[in-house]
Amino acid sequence: MKNILIFRTDRVGDFLFSLLLIKIIKTNFPDSKITLIASEKNYFYAKTFKVVEKILILKNNFISKLKLIFTLKNDRYDAIIIHDGKNRSKFISYFLNANIKITCVTNLIDTQIDIIKKICNQIQMKFDEKSLNFLEDRNYSSVKIPFDNYIHLHFDEKWIHRDYINKYVNIEPSKDEIINFINNITSKDKNLIITTGKKELSLLNQIKPKINPIKVKMYENQELLELENIVFHSDLLISCHGWITHIASANQIKQIDIIDSSYPYDKWTSHLRNYNSINRKKFEILSKEIINLI
Repeated sequence: MKNILIFRTDRVGDFLFSLLLIKIIKTNFPDSKITLIASEKNYFYAKTFKVVEKILILKNNFISKLKLIFTLKNDRYDAIIIHDGKNRSKFISYFLNANIKITCVTNLIDTQIDIIKKICNQIQMKFDEKSLNFLEDRNYSSVKIPFDNYIHLHFDEKWIHRDYINKYVNIEPSKDEIINFINNITSKDKNLIITTGKKELSLLNQIKPKINPIKVKMYENQELLELENIVFHSDLLISCHGWITHIASANQIKQIDIIDSSYPYDKWTSHLRNYNSINRKKFEILSKEIINLI
């Protein structure tokens, strides 16, 4: 296998599964060249990984699809892997040349790791457990962290009921509840770093004057590489399931993943190391369960 084209035209977290696959490919075929078709959501993050030789962006419009077809139609690939399973990716791959084309399908049975193992079988690769450490060669030297030992609380819009999936259980805390939660964490002789998503949350603005700046640092609107670094070097990650869930597992960081019982998260989490999950529930109860796990 020399030339391999992978479609991953969705989100950052989904890209990390393809990164795991790419690590396995590179282990089995060290001389292989990977071309990745990325989305607008994961393109710039994917470009921070040197393991991918070429990355092209696919916007979700017909013109972008045509341009990509004309860019790639004269190339020959040993394998095309439609890892995202998207119709747009299938459409483009139809016009491209490859010895084998593999379309991945998410179903009710296979986990995401099962899907990767099936790809391994189809192109005669060994599944390497070491590839689960897919961030081992990252360089964080330019990013500074104020603590040597700390718990990381990622408080994004998934904690705010009106900003997330309405059918999911409401876990949104009051101002007093989140302050009490933070104080309970730091009372255990723990430092705390709080990070946010891209959306500004009024609740966090309200609690800023109430937190102890010696024990608690808050970072808002972090770049993905900076946020990855904070996760990667923490003692514990507390978050609602997202791409950083997989970052923590890549370095076997203990984590408490808050999930909703209505969704089959096990399809995406079956391979995670040092992983604990808690179902979403009223924050008064949820916070006590989290504190008991710290």
